[in-house]
Amino acid sequence: MIMRVWHGWTTPANADAYEELLLTTVLPGIQRRQLPGYHGVYLSRRDDGELVEFVTTMLFDSLEGARAFAGDDYRHGVVPPAARALLARFDATSAHYDVVLTPEESSR
Repeated sequence: MIMRVWHGWTTPANADAYEELLLTTVLPGIQRRQLPGYHGVYLSRRDDGELVEFVTTMLFDSLEGARAFAGDDYRHGVVPPAARALLARFDATSAHYDVVLTPEESSR
């Protein structure tokens, strides 16, 4: 399994709007694509006072699933225009990790 991790930061004033955009439009849109090998996403949020950081962690069976999502250059960040308008900054690329242990496996 592959974990795709990406970070974006908003101002505190834009944080709730960005989260709402992700939850109501962006992430459901990804789900509707029915990507092969896609297992969903974790969305994390952290307020550090100056900016609010968001982390998306997507799970795929393989890098081919990440390519189906992002294209041949699967490392590039996929950031729709509406999201860009709310972000103060964001990662240009995503990191990809081999998952070696899942919560399900660790609780056995």
